Amino acid sequence: MSVAQAHAAPAHDTSTGLSHAKVAVWTFLASECLLFGALISTFLLYRSRSLSGPTPSRHTYDIVYTSVSSFILLMSSLTMVLALAAIQRGDHQKLRVWLMATALLGMCFISGQVYEFTRFVQDGLTIKTNVFGSSFFLLTGFHGLHVTVGILMLLSLYLMSLDGRLPSNRAETVELVGLYWHFVDIVWIVIFTVVYLIPAGK
Repeated sequence: MSVAQAHAAPAHDTSTGLSHAKVAVWTFLASECLLFGALISTFLLYRSRSLSGPTPSRHTYDIVYTSVSSFILLMSSLTMVLALAAIQRGDHQKLRVWLMATALLGMCFISGQVYEFTRFVQDGLTIKTNVFGSSFFLLTGFHGLHVTVGILMLLSLYLMSLDGRLPSNRAETVELVGLYWHFVDIVWIVIFTVVYLIPAGK
């Protein structure tokens, strides 16, 4: 096999036709589905069982504000797709533009979440107030932590691209980070629906 053929051939493919790295990421995301499933189930179970303090029926969500914040996060999935397309066609300048745009959109979402948390605390709802507060902050805060990790990954890719350590033949690296980013976006859709749109039981 020639050197050119060696570079063109997919490295370390599994029997599924996917690389080991991609299989590992999909396995990790599957375990994350179980984790978020447990957190969402816990929230649904306990959100209406508080004996004191603010509860969903008395604690008003700012649906419009959270909807805008959610839209910003969902738009970051589009910029992530554009980043992957850029590196696949060898356009590293556009790659950096879209990576930074994705990271900035993620930062806007996190800033919105911090603002919401601050407002809730000022209204008397903390993680220690009651079981609703505990389950709410645990679920949304854990998702926020995942978004923050994703932002750090995006910034790392940006710096790697600046240093020339992210050539076109490493497009799969961007794709794997994209898979993680799309996952946290999809999870937020579920969380937003469950927490903000589905009314709590009496």
